[in-house]
Amino acid sequence: MTTTESTDRAGTSDPAGAVAPGRVYIDRFDMSIGPWLHLADERRRLANPRYDHITVTPRGATLGAEISGIDLTTDLSDAVIDEIARALADYKVVFLRDQAVTSAQHVAFARRFGALEIHPFITGNEEHPELVRFEKGADTGGFENGWHHDVTWREVPSMGAILHAVQVPPTGGDTLFADMGAAYDGLTEEWKERIEGLHAIHDYTLAFAHQVPDDQKAEMREKYPLVRHPVVRTHPVTGRKLLYVNGYFTSHIEGMEADESRETIMHLIAQAAILEYQYRLTWENDTIVFWDNASVQHYAASDYYPDIRIMERASIVGTRPA
Repeated sequence: MTTTESTDRAGTSDPAGAVAPGRVYIDRFDMSIGPWLHLADERRRLANPRYDHITVTPRGATLGAEISGIDLTTDLSDAVIDEIARALADYKVVFLRDQAVTSAQHVAFARRFGALEIHPFITGNEEHPELVRFEKGADTGGFENGWHHDVTWREVPSMGAILHAVQVPPTGGDTLFADMGAAYDGLTEEWKERIEGLHAIHDYTLAFAHQVPDDQKAEMREKYPLVRHPVVRTHPVTGRKLLYVNGYFTSHIEGMEADESRETIMHLIAQAAILEYQYRLTWENDTIVFWDNASVQHYAASDYYPDIRIMERASIVGTRPA
């Protein structure tokens, strides 16, 4: 090798080979690159599921698993329900294919996990008000295409939601989920210290004000006042720390100046966009997905216009975030 050739090569064949494990920050564009090493322990923990009554197949890195071997149109035993609940706590999002349930069966299955909500701002199934019906097509648009937890404007938000694909388009319409435990763990120690003990104010009007007639605004505000939730909540089953702010319903952080509050919320909600924290589900007719509303945020991709997409959702009452 000539002298010229030797000076043209300053590193190894792998750009990360000579770099300490972890992320590398690029100051110019306020971005970082490199592996998210903190995901490894959770990936290992979830790699070998052990269940007696259901088959669980992991599909994502730290979230997302397919359940098979059961039929939701039948009367499931308590043992099966208990294992579904355990799989949900572990994998945060679980789904089943080819479950041609009726609306009544959907509601009955959801009730096995707790009391059900009735959504005050979204139209329900005519016979079963516990089911929110999302029916989109050429004449009806949607605005689900943003990261959010459901109904954090409630004093007691949903524990989880069970969504049934009644009719899906031939392409598009996927739903993405982001692991908010991984998002918290991936924060720098400085950010963790900065948000420790903080509370955020959540407000339904940020997303639903346009759906409330003027003559009902005072009544709805009395029913659904501003609520205060921790910025970092603890999962009631696993004890894991989770980021709990979102761009749909979080108004501001209590006690912060407006600019600092906005900067903090924007940084925290941006964590959901990290691909390594996500699982993306492609729907088929009669797919049923059950997600943990504390552990994940979700994003319904609105890319199928003008095709028809019909979904029904049952939401299970949770516990007050702490």
